[in-house]
Amino acid sequence: MKSTKSKKGGPIRKLLPWLIVLLLVSAVIYGLKPKPLIVDTAEVTRGPLTVSVVEEGKTRVRHRHVISPPIAGYLRRVELRAGAPIVRGKTVLAVIQASTSNFLDPRTKAEAEARIRTSEAIRETRQADLDRAAAALQLAEKQLERQEKLRQSGAAADQDFDIAAAEAQVRSRERNAAEFALRAAASDVEVARAALLQAQAPSADQAKPIEVLAPVDGFVLNVYEESERPVTPGLPIMEVGNLQDLEAEIELLSSDAVGIAPGAEVSIEQWGGGTPLRGKVSVVEPGGFTKVSSLGVEEQRVKVRVDFLDPVPAGHTFGDRYRVEARIVTWKGDDVLQIPTGALYRKGNQWMTFIEDRGVARETKVTVGKNNGVSAQILDGLEAGATVILHPPDKVQDGAAVTKEK
Repeated sequence: MKSTKSKKGGPIRKLLPWLIVLLLVSAVIYGLKPKPLIVDTAEVTRGPLTVSVVEEGKTRVRHRHVISPPIAGYLRRVELRAGAPIVRGKTVLAVIQASTSNFLDPRTKAEAEARIRTSEAIRETRQADLDRAAAALQLAEKQLERQEKLRQSGAAADQDFDIAAAEAQVRSRERNAAEFALRAAASDVEVARAALLQAQAPSADQAKPIEVLAPVDGFVLNVYEESERPVTPGLPIMEVGNLQDLEAEIELLSSDAVGIAPGAEVSIEQWGGGTPLRGKVSVVEPGGFTKVSSLGVEEQRVKVRVDFLDPVPAGHTFGDRYRVEARIVTWKGDDVLQIPTGALYRKGNQWMTFIEDRGVARETKVTVGKNNGVSAQILDGLEAGATVILHPPDKVQDGAAVTKEK
């Protein structure tokens, strides 16, 4: 009986070592088999894409008025300082006592008469500009009213209403700027007439000093001459302006400026408040200038002027020459095939990306269009819904096994 049981268990004992060896070999092979690389992925999508350029700039009063003496004389000490508020037609900015020789000089009288005619002509031009700006504002307000009615009835999109509202705001600022310019021109006429009265005075004792009054409501921006001294016509004494007539001046690289046109959307950021302010490009100056960067590189820059569409929130002050950061829209699309820029890499002169296809990485050639630094437009090579690998490591090759990061 014992010998019979030994014979039955013999084959199992003979196969057991081979089974153990097979299991060990399988474990070694499984351990040596390369594991799928864990990668981060993103989906190829369609949606809006905006490309913009960001650059620093500063605010500036659009219409700055440089106060200068209308005739040669003696400037009395200027009491006003930068930041002092002024009232149009009431605040005395400077007092000038004409010199004796001016009263007997026929040429001075002729110059004063010519200056009056020139000032009156400029005033008429500013009046025409104001009438034109007022008519444009009236048309923009009517268009805004129509868009409001259409939006309430559901016949117009919100975007059309926003465009009409922005246009009305720009026209309103243009009308205000034209009013400031007309007031300044009228003040120049008064100063020129005062200079003529001085030239006609028989003697210095009978002549009253000329009081240069504020041409606009606002503030003193800069004072160039504050001490008593002899002055000549045209010598800058101070600079004044209205802080409600502000614009932003942005210095862009000429290579960026060529893609910007008047009317482009702007977001004013880093101005000191928590919320960006909307703006609109008003002028792209046709001439550039050379500027040396902080790295010592000469750059060609172009000044771009931006109108503010949003008012400054209550509790904040915004003045002349304040630093701002402008994000100017250079291109915008509503239905754009795009992927994150982190999925792109260069291979020679060609843009490439990796597609995750059922656990396998597939190297794919793509054609890239616009790029805003976060997302890139794909013109060819991909379709919406595909999965691309973000920031592919060096170990990822064409055909490599990959798995999505959980």
